[in-house]
Amino acid sequence: MANVVVVGAQWGDEGKGKIVDWLSERADVVARFQGGHNAGHTLVIDGKVFKLNALPSGVVRGGKLSVIGNGVVLDPWHLVKEIATIREQGVEITPETLMIAENTPLILPIHGELDRAREEAASKGTKIGTTGRGIGPAYEDKVGRRSVRVADLADPATLETRVDRALLHHDALRRGLGLEPVDRAALLAALNEIAPQILEYAGPVWKLLNEKRRAGKRILFEGAQGALLDIDFGTYPFVTSSNVIAGQAATGTGIGPGAIDFVLGIVKAYTTRVGEGPFPTELDDEDGNRLGTRGREFGTVTGRKRRCGWFDAVLVRQTCVTSGVNGISLTKLDVLDGFETIKICTGYELDGEVLDHLPIATEEQLRCKPIYEEMEGWSESTEGARSWNDLPGAAVKYVRRIEELIGCPVALLSTSPERDDTILVTDPFAD
Repeated sequence: MANVVVVGAQWGDEGKGKIVDWLSERADVVARFQGGHNAGHTLVIDGKVFKLNALPSGVVRGGKLSVIGNGVVLDPWHLVKEIATIREQGVEITPETLMIAENTPLILPIHGELDRAREEAASKGTKIGTTGRGIGPAYEDKVGRRSVRVADLADPATLETRVDRALLHHDALRRGLGLEPVDRAALLAALNEIAPQILEYAGPVWKLLNEKRRAGKRILFEGAQGALLDIDFGTYPFVTSSNVIAGQAATGTGIGPGAIDFVLGIVKAYTTRVGEGPFPTELDDEDGNRLGTRGREFGTVTGRKRRCGWFDAVLVRQTCVTSGVNGISLTKLDVLDGFETIKICTGYELDGEVLDHLPIATEEQLRCKPIYEEMEGWSESTEGARSWNDLPGAAVKYVRRIEELIGCPVALLSTSPERDDTILVTDPFAD
């Protein structure tokens, strides 16, 4: 049976939650493979809105197993609150429907404190635009071999050893930032108190996924953020602290790369970004405001207004390559309804040279000027369309031109936040 990885192919906020929910109807397992609760997925099901941060999108679908993989960094206190909130909306979450990898690193309160202190201390032009939720420092501790992981919660002696190793590092950093030393006793007490509520979900995710795969079950691998925020291939340093591209699905859950059969890239019909960093097609004008207003472009987690711009085919072409995308899901086409003309970025001009890719150096990225191709818009509504025949001719031409420019076919076309307002071209789960 086919296993599918879903990745954001821009800077995140492409509408992955709806697509994962749409696909999860035929999936048996939904696995989250990277990121933390700094990302948000908004699902609209029968008019009911679910906002998820740490939980995989599959939890709102009955009969599905959801897993949080080792590639995630997990705030245990946030997770417990999120589970309670979703339960209040009528969703059943139990150890039979949710498993957390035993080797998942934890986000501790000290991580958020460090995150916020660093951002406040950063000089103008060097701020990352972090959510301040501790994701970056938690990943730093992971690669620095001083994380507290889920399995450590089961043994008080091991937990103390892990905390002491972390504090040896953090207290030195805190002194330099003018923060008080960590209250060791309070931190240990908080961890021991939350431990039972996390350990009931803990298990060997890698083993479970292998068993499910061998049994012919369909697995949907879900990422957070977008490929342009990848720590290696994104607009560094204005990126997240984990690998976002599709290859992370393997290392972030403990499966081999051969278990991935289809990579679906989620792509918005225009471009948005939250936070700081280069954005070649950003519009600081009436068209940009119109895109933001029509698209309701505010962050699920932070509420921050998203920066908006025309579709950047150069960047999406790059992310389709780095993630090995087999097909894209084009979302929010309806936001472009009513524009007389629509622009697509087909290349960049940098110091008199034409580029077909975004250079790696930040200063060069900031100087890139978009080269646009202008297309005819459409006055008819595309909202809620469920077949190609429901779309205006100009809208179909726009979609086809995007396919040509990014070198990747459209597999799904989303025309509203509602789950069923989707045009299926290629089924990612097809054998």
